[in-house]
Amino acid sequence: MQKILLAILLFSLSKSFGQTTQPKLKIAHLTDNFYIYTTYGNYENTKVPANGMYLVTSEGVILFDTPWDTTQFQPLLDSIQFKHHKTVNICIATHWHDDRTAGLEYYRQKGIKTYTTKLTDELSKKNNNKRAENIINKDTTFHVGNYSFETYYPGPGHTIDNIVIGFNKEKILYGGCLIKGVDAKNLGFLGDADTKAYYNTLKNVEKKYPAPKYIIVSHSDWDNVNSLKHSINLAKKLKEKN
Repeated sequence: MQKILLAILLFSLSKSFGQTTQPKLKIAHLTDNFYIYTTYGNYENTKVPANGMYLVTSEGVILFDTPWDTTQFQPLLDSIQFKHHKTVNICIATHWHDDRTAGLEYYRQKGIKTYTTKLTDELSKKNNNKRAENIINKDTTFHVGNYSFETYYPGPGHTIDNIVIGFNKEKILYGGCLIKGVDAKNLGFLGDADTKAYYNTLKNVEKKYPAPKYIIVSHSDWDNVNSLKHSINLAKKLKEKN
């Protein structure tokens, strides 16, 4: 009887601690071989989630953006290896801020092919942020295994270099920090933004990808496809103020 009571107590304590301790890294299945990973950073004294994505292919794993939390560079690789028995071969960052680029140097040293656009590389160099080994000079379609995706520069918005990544067959739009979640009351940090161009840039994205099934945003829940329309409305209000 004492052993049973002890087991119940330990189980209750483990549940209690589990509810109060948030993991530093979360991985969730999106669809097919697409997964969303989430780490956390501090912004204005608040713990903020930062979503990235990875795709498992027959030729290895492709990582889109790097963890914001610098302690999670290796745990992410380890988790992918453990879960899928594959290594990360490619990493593409979508703009120069460190919630997207912080792990580029670390991953390059691991033998992973790292990519940013030329403009992102210039801004990373200017701001002493981590830089990729390979440069994307224009909108580019990648073919890896049986998957294809394209990098697309729609214009300045959250930053002057922000790109999105489109998976036309799967109808997935990886919007990064350019697109905000439906719970957002504003467009977030605008210190490096082009507030006048933001609206037109988002309209370019909408025109390029008119009917996505999934839209992945960086700092909010990614399970609502209305995030792009909501962001366009926020950007329109911002434009009207200027």
